[in-house]
Amino acid sequence: MSFPHIDLLYSVSGLGVGFLVGLTGVGGGSLMTPLLVLLFGIHPATAVGTDLLYAAATKATGTLVHGIKGSVDWRITGRLAAGSVPAAVITLFLLNRYGLNTPGAARVIQLVLGYALLVTAVSLIFRPQLARLAYKAGTARAANASTREGSTVAWTVLTGAVLGVLVSITSVGAGAIGITVLLLLYPRLSTVRIVGSDVAHAVPLTLIAGTGHWMLGSVDWHLLVSLLVGSLPGIVVGSLLSSKAPEALLRNVLAATLILVGVKLAFS
Repeated sequence: MSFPHIDLLYSVSGLGVGFLVGLTGVGGGSLMTPLLVLLFGIHPATAVGTDLLYAAATKATGTLVHGIKGSVDWRITGRLAAGSVPAAVITLFLLNRYGLNTPGAARVIQLVLGYALLVTAVSLIFRPQLARLAYKAGTARAANASTREGSTVAWTVLTGAVLGVLVSITSVGAGAIGITVLLLLYPRLSTVRIVGSDVAHAVPLTLIAGTGHWMLGSVDWHLLVSLLVGSLPGIVVGSLLSSKAPEALLRNVLAATLILVGVKLAFS
């Protein structure tokens, strides 16, 4: 495999998405995959496969930072992976069996991607309210801790399985959706540890799913390298400015954008 050259247009797009990811904390799949499909006309399967390896590289950097800060709860990460990794493998097997590059498969991926973006938007809009409700409910159930712990573990593994399917098909879900569900399941855990655990879980999930897509021939290496060249500095700059940004406004603007894109993908 020859080393791919850099395409400036893709790198600029990566820079913009990386900046928004660093600024808002929302996973790049929610932004990058729709951009590749709608703006550049990339086949949905290739957009998903390339974005998964793109996410694996960027999430690994984020995990290193969170790990050094001690903001990863590895128990939660392991529980999520116990559901997501087998689900991703099964999903990739089915994608291989029924074909990725047919017009029907492209339409299914586009539909699922559209609906996933709509769910992501809803989770962004109502995340603070859901977190407050979950915290109150968690406090009320504190007396029944042992029963609640077993139920929480089961729901965490199930959440991982759902994310494994969703991410393998669309590359969307490991960020905004995963964090929102974890806030509901672990209301007494700090937000920074929720985010760190979710980011750490995304690394094996996106790496396995991305490798599977690579084996199925749905990764564009030229596109991947070009995106990374722009996105990595973009994430750094966005992260440095994130503390100064109006979080609620950014979250709602981003949610509105995802709704428009999701409707376009799902109903066009």
